[in-house]
Amino acid sequence: MFEGRRFSEAWKSRTLTTSSPHQTDFPDPGRATNFIGGEFVASHATQTLPVINPAKQQTLYYVPETTNDEFKTAVNAAKAAFPAWRNTPVTTRQRIMFNLQQLIRRDTDKIAYQITLEQGKTLKDAQGDVFRGLEVVEHACGMASLQMGEYASNVSSGIDTYSIREPLGVCAGICPFNFPAMIPLWMFPVAVTCGNTFVLKPSEKVPGASMILAQLAMEAGLPSGVLNIVHGANDTVNNICDDKDIRAISFVGSNTAGMHIYSRAAAKGKRVQSNMGAKNHAIIMPDASADATLNALVAAGFGAAGQRCMALSTVVFVGDSKRWEEGLMERAKALKVNSGLEPDTDLGPVISKSAKERIQALIQSGIVGGARLVLDGRNIVVPGFESGNFVGPTILSDVTSDMECYKEEIFGPVLLCMQADSLEEAIDIVNKNKYGNGASIFTTSGVAARKFQNEIEAGQVGINVPIPVPLPFFSFTGSKASFAGDLNFYGKAGVQFFTQIKTVTQQWKDLPNQGVSLAMPTSQKS
Repeated sequence: MFEGRRFSEAWKSRTLTTSSPHQTDFPDPGRATNFIGGEFVASHATQTLPVINPAKQQTLYYVPETTNDEFKTAVNAAKAAFPAWRNTPVTTRQRIMFNLQQLIRRDTDKIAYQITLEQGKTLKDAQGDVFRGLEVVEHACGMASLQMGEYASNVSSGIDTYSIREPLGVCAGICPFNFPAMIPLWMFPVAVTCGNTFVLKPSEKVPGASMILAQLAMEAGLPSGVLNIVHGANDTVNNICDDKDIRAISFVGSNTAGMHIYSRAAAKGKRVQSNMGAKNHAIIMPDASADATLNALVAAGFGAAGQRCMALSTVVFVGDSKRWEEGLMERAKALKVNSGLEPDTDLGPVISKSAKERIQALIQSGIVGGARLVLDGRNIVVPGFESGNFVGPTILSDVTSDMECYKEEIFGPVLLCMQADSLEEAIDIVNKNKYGNGASIFTTSGVAARKFQNEIEAGQVGINVPIPVPLPFFSFTGSKASFAGDLNFYGKAGVQFFTQIKTVTQQWKDLPNQGVSLAMPTSQKS
């Protein structure tokens, strides 16, 4: 991970133990390496980007802005590894994934600690980050079944037809900052178990977890060159979009970046799956179970400091909202805001100073626009971490759909409260929003739940479930402006994204010589 040293040695000297959470000073910040052809390789880049602990505004180490030549070396390593890897039996590829899932389980605490150090989320949430990615690795262990084709015999006179799924070649992934382990594990395990090779660009803000995963993949038996990691920002992203040897790109992040990647890469003939922004809603019916609903809203709205693409950021109350607001405020006030390394912390910092300023500006825009400030978390100060990027739980009520705070994804611990006179009006509010990642309803009425399920325009629907992200044997099914592409992440769609269909038609029957016919072949007997 660090130049001039083995990754494991650097880990031991620079990564801290959970028993000493305050020892976060790196007197001589190192510089991360790329991971190319099975080796941690020092970059010759002159430009670097700092990886900053958001709880202390402290530089942990630097990542290089990978040079064009270094990037191409990584792609070439993946390209060179592809022929042998695609011809490796799928059962062998599966066994490597079995090994990888075991190693991730072994090192979950280590990976989670690095996530908390770089990203800020609580250790418990970071462990969940790792586990949700681990579930995709486990799903990839069944690739022999997932990648099966289809067969039909005697479709015509003595003719059989079958289809097989084959890997594409070199694929790439571009990752966001909010899930440093889960999102890379959404991408490369499925891709490589399908027989592809991979170039991964982790977020320049939180690359440590990806580097650990690369080390574990090698330990699991992944051959050199099958997985490669390059660092950087815009130039590296554009190189991924433009490189002629990269066949498919997975992306998770903002709409601005996602649409740029989708349009630029698709124009080059690449497959793209792009998960982007969200504005997830919960509709609260008057008959909803009070305690269970309030607990769900607080957890889904403020967990991970709101930095989830499936965060439940907007609540639409059908009928009177006063009793709900009081319950929300009471629970939100009880949440502990602190460094993610501190015991019993509920909310850590947001990722950067600029993110904090943006969140605060959107809160203020809501107030100026007429929203009622129920709970203000903008001026919170955490003792011992005064320079950290902390925003406390914030609740805005009387929000309307024309407000900037509603139209924009806030990506912070801010819960917006809206009101509707009926379920029909509430559904209309949700459906008019441009995003379509997820939506939930809380009710004890099966009739209301069924109406919601049928009429709501969102890819992932929750009924008394606040964050309805499916397990990996389904797919992450964001829609509308939250997703660009045709095939979603993991599940059957993920396997289809990383493979192409080949159809074979064969005939072994020894037919008598019937002469040459230039007519279109048909299945009809002559």
